[in-house]
Amino acid sequence: MSILINRPELEKKINEVAEVAGYLWQKGWAERNGGNITVNLTHEIDNEIRHLPPISGAISIGRTFPHLKGCYFYCKGANFRMRDLARRPMENGSIIRILDDCSSYVIVADQLVKPTSELASHLSMHNYLIGKGSSYKAALHTHPIDLIAMTHHPAFLKKDVLTHLLWSMIPETRAFCPRGLGIVPYALPGSFELADATIRELDEYDVVMWEKHGICAVGENVMEVFDMIDTLSKSAQIYLTAKSMGFEPEGMTLAQMEEMKKAFNLPK
Repeated sequence: MSILINRPELEKKINEVAEVAGYLWQKGWAERNGGNITVNLTHEIDNEIRHLPPISGAISIGRTFPHLKGCYFYCKGANFRMRDLARRPMENGSIIRILDDCSSYVIVADQLVKPTSELASHLSMHNYLIGKGSSYKAALHTHPIDLIAMTHHPAFLKKDVLTHLLWSMIPETRAFCPRGLGIVPYALPGSFELADATIRELDEYDVVMWEKHGICAVGENVMEVFDMIDTLSKSAQIYLTAKSMGFEPEGMTLAQMEEMKKAFNLPK
């Protein structure tokens, strides 16, 4: 029996993950098993679930996360496809519990599905967020074609170059991605090097590009996170469409973006 039965709040969270997984596939951002989603479900877990025996043994993470003791996460499964997760989230992902040693986990439900290969990066982000008292509970990694293409141009990898370019393409980007876009130089997928570099960028940004790899973002819920990436992708498409038409897009001026900042009380 699924752990979601008679648990409407928990089911709502999982269904939201499934909905976003479908959007990622439809947009072409989730080829094969590409991309990962994790959501902190600790506040949706009742006492009955807390007393369920795990369906796996303890699995080492390879690092200690002191703020994650006893936390529960939904994780997309390693080598599972987003398009399948969209239809059957509890067969293509699992709920895990971080053990008291803060360096290993057990799978709690519903299937014996090992979590994403990017678990180190995701748990590092969640540990960081809890440690600083953030209310953010969702982390999403995906492969937007347009944004990844832009990271193949060294000029775009300098600090805040892409932020200001994408902000300038359409006012909504400045409003809905107010902290901009961080850049992490290429690092081995799934490595702690990538995880640590991502955490450093989260000091300043909610959305981080992984050079030649993809994008990673955090937020209150997985839909909010998807919306930020989707908005940035729209700006990238506007820029690339203009370039393909043979001209450099003018973009909003610094004065116009400053006007936006004041009008919407934006942080940067």
